[in-house]
Amino acid sequence: MTRIDSYHGVIEAGRLLNIHPETVKRLCRQGDLPATKLRNTWLISKKDLAKFASSYNPKHGPRKKKVED
Repeated sequence: MTRIDSYHGVIEAGRLLNIHPETVKRLCRQGDLPATKLRNTWLISKKDLAKFASSYNPKHGPRKKKVED
């Protein structure tokens, strides 16, 4: 039986990865971050998150160009 304290939610995962929780959800939906969905909550094992964090490089999207008059 697995203990719930061996998992992180998206808020904790976001803090650890220094990204927005919605980004964590997207990574889970895409299958990039191994996670289990229980009802409407993503559960990410601490072990999987540590492995993912060791190779994850958060990239920001392209910057918006300034519109000049």
